[in-house]
This record gives sequence, C-alpha cells and structure tokens, in this order.
Amino acid sequence: MRIVMLGAPGSGKGTQAKLLQAERGVPQISTGDLLRTAVAEGTELGLVAKSVMESGELVSDELVSAMIKERLGEADAASGFILDGYPRTLAQAEDLNAVLGELGIGLDAAILMDVGSDVLMKRLTGRRTCSTTGKLLNIHFSPPEEIDACLEAGGELLQRDDDNEEAIGNRLAVYARQTEPLIEYYRRRSLLKSVAAEGAIEEIYARLRTSLGLA
Repeated sequence: MRIVMLGAPGSGKGTQAKLLQAERGVPQISTGDLLRTAVAEGTELGLVAKSVMESGELVSDELVSAMIKERLGEADAASGFILDGYPRTLAQAEDLNAVLGELGIGLDAAILMDVGSDVLMKRLTGRRTCSTTGKLLNIHFSPPEEIDACLEAGGELLQRDDDNEEAIGNRLAVYARQTEPLIEYYRRRSLLKSVAAEGAIEEIYARLRTSLGLA
C-alpha cells in the first residue's frame, strides 16, 4: 500500500492515516515529522534544514524531496507507506513522481478526505484543550459529558491562538490555492479516491477501508 492523503486542514487525514498505519503496519510519513527528526538527530539533511530554518527561510522543495527519498528507502517503507500532508503543491507532486521513479515504485492511490467548508470551520474553530486533563475537545462535536467532565474537574477550555476564524480562513485559502489543484492532478492519473470525511471517526475509517478495497 503506497498512498498519499489529501485534504484541507481539519479534514482528519492525519487521524485516519494513524488508524491505517496501526492496522496495516506501514509508516505514516509527514514532512513535519521528517524535518523534526532529521534536525534532532543531526543528519546531513537535518543540519542543512536547521541552518535554513534558523535563517528564517522556508525549507526548499528540493531538500524536502531529498528527505522523502531517503525515508522511502528505509526498510519499514518497503511494503508500503502513507504520505500525510505531502505533496502540498503541483511542484512537490512532480518531485514525488521523480523520487518514486528513481526508487522503481509507484502510488496505489491518492485519498481525498472530502469535508464541507462549514464542517471544517466548526472543527477548527471549535477545538479546545482541557487545561486540567490535556484532553482534546470540540465545543461543536464533543459529547456534552466530556466537556462537563473537564469543567467539573476545575479545568478551562483553552483555544490555540491560531484557531481563530481569521487565521483559519487564511490557512484554508492557502490550501485552496496551493493544494486543491492536486485533486485534478491525481484524478487525471486515475489515482484519486474520494472519502466522505464527515461523521464519527470510526464511520469515516470504514469508508476509507472500503475505498482502498480493505473492507
């Protein structure tokens, strides 16, 4: 299984990728994790990335591509992988094609976690963390008893600074501009599979499994 997970912020692609990783035993790979690990371990690519980030610059597509190639060449990715949040742009999609070609492998599918904009906004603006337990909650979707349990324990429902409507609107606009074109890109290559990503996590995962022919 070699797949790419696509979807807007709040679409749940990371959550579903983790479930798929646990069931299938293939690594979930995100560029953020790759960068943090490479920097922490002081690898050759990590040192380059650290230097770039410390200078306030963005890590280049070429460097990310090199990290992806290195990661996909590791033993645990031999039987498959789940790319979560990469590629984000058409240029990165072409880079990934080149990497896969060099490794002599191809993608099985690009999974689009399809969520309406109203639901996305509620998921993102409604996110809260209980100050006492650290539990992640959502004022729109979490069961009332979970929210009450936090408050009754003396906790507060804390919201991240970047979970306000303006910041989220900007993130969704960037997604629409940079990443949405990948939907047509993979559709033209007969790789796109769309999953209705609204509802309970377990229900969404069942749809994902069906789309991959695992049900």
